[in-house]
Amino acid sequence: MKRTTWEIIKHVIMTLAGCAMMGAAFAFLTYPNSIVSGGLTGVGQIINLLTGLPVGVLVMVMNIPLFIVAWKKFGLEFILFSALGMVATSVFIDLFNALDYSLTDDILLASVYGGLLKGAGAGLVYTAGATTGGTDIGARMLRRKYPYVDFGNFSLALDAVVVVAFAVIFHRFDSAMYTIITMFVSSRVVNLMLYGMDNASVCYIITLYPEKLADEIGRQLGRGSTLLQGEGAYSGEERDVVLCVVKRQQIPAVKKIVSSLDPRAFVIVTESHQVFGKNFSNIQKSD
Repeated sequence: MKRTTWEIIKHVIMTLAGCAMMGAAFAFLTYPNSIVSGGLTGVGQIINLLTGLPVGVLVMVMNIPLFIVAWKKFGLEFILFSALGMVATSVFIDLFNALDYSLTDDILLASVYGGLLKGAGAGLVYTAGATTGGTDIGARMLRRKYPYVDFGNFSLALDAVVVVAFAVIFHRFDSAMYTIITMFVSSRVVNLMLYGMDNASVCYIITLYPEKLADEIGRQLGRGSTLLQGEGAYSGEERDVVLCVVKRQQIPAVKKIVSSLDPRAFVIVTESHQVFGKNFSNIQKSD
């Protein structure tokens, strides 16, 4: 779906803001405390420690072959936004690094808050439909092949390879352990921003009064229901099952409705990772 001019402007601003946050997390929190970044930024950091070459420049050079591959798979618009993300992140990293400033010398604080800031920045970039290149592009490719795995989990797995390499090369296993904290926090924040924190709940209600329950749930909670035909495996008795999807905070209200109309009803509540449709996520904006 083609973006409007306003959407393009908004997404450019989001991408730049996210890249600035990621650059700040690297320069002011993780890098001064020897916490290695994941992806190509982490590879650039390793090369920087060995040679002294600027991290941002190294990242841009290493991204060139990945962008060539991604162009064929994702199209020009994705490449342009990702190129913006990659260049902006590289510039912010080298710009902030030149300030030679650290927000804290406490490595635990740096790993936690570095992960929060990096994850928030990355989440903004991904929400804008871009990436910062590197393993983000690899994660996007894997996400298309395995859509049931969260984007943040793919990034976490790919970044882990870089962390292991850092630990082995420099024998800094303590830094690698703190890096894992940063990566975990970052991936959780990314998933939170991409998929939201208020996961819906699915209720299956086996009751003698399905129509009354469905009507009351609709009247009190504004949620629609679906009646499924069920049959007891032991008794062979036919019974309708009320299926409804509600917000997590509405579960107590559902329990109250069920208990008032049919105290003997059998209720199953499960968590739903994603729900698309009216009053929930927009399926057109899903990753």
